[in-house]
Amino acid sequence: MYGDLDRPPLRGDALTRALEPDGYRVEVLESTGSTNAVVAERARAGDAHGLVVVAEEQTQGRGRLDRTWASPARAGLTFSVLVRPSGPLSWVPLLAGVGVAQALRRQCEVDAVLKWPNDLLIADRKVCGMLAEAVDGAVVLGIGLNVTTRRDELPVPEATSLVLEGATTTDRDTVLRALLRGIADALGDDTRSSYRALCSTLGRAVRLELPGGRSVTGMAQAIDDDGRLVVDGSPYAAGDVVHLR
Repeated sequence: MYGDLDRPPLRGDALTRALEPDGYRVEVLESTGSTNAVVAERARAGDAHGLVVVAEEQTQGRGRLDRTWASPARAGLTFSVLVRPSGPLSWVPLLAGVGVAQALRRQCEVDAVLKWPNDLLIADRKVCGMLAEAVDGAVVLGIGLNVTTRRDELPVPEATSLVLEGATTTDRDTVLRALLRGIADALGDDTRSSYRALCSTLGRAVRLELPGGRSVTGMAQAIDDDGRLVVDGSPYAAGDVVHLR
């Protein structure tokens, strides 16, 4: 049984039945350290494209640059997707971000935009983060979306949730189905122009915090054909962007 009636559990069997036509198999875990770790292990064991593992509670979640990530149980959607792409790996996480943004805009009627490479923002506050990891020729997409997270439950003031932004639905089952279908559509269409159109980083002054402690400051000018962010003429494949005002 669960205690919070505003945060009902997900049902893996029902989700799989609904999403099988889209190529997904959904498993729901009550608690796990990291859904990315679970799916990465399954990828190495040969599991097929379309495996989705959702955790009602994640205890050792990771973001980019090895940051920790946590959310109250059933307050959000914490899941990982196994993708075995036919095209280049570098664009998979960016296109998945397009799918998530478009799904949130359609299903929840919020003005979600992308911050390079694939954070989701609403009104300049982070509502969703993604962590992509390459595993034996596949990509594991880890996604964490704040759904009914209250203001006092958010880890930082710069974060937000669907409920705080007035989303038209915060039903996690409905939202998860929309996100997964959005990801499948975006990966199938290879919508690189859509990524650039939704990327709020382009045309802004930014500070790019790079692995190893370095940072660069300049104008975000473009996303090149390899998915790299071009800042003052130089392309960068990885880093954490801070939008400067």
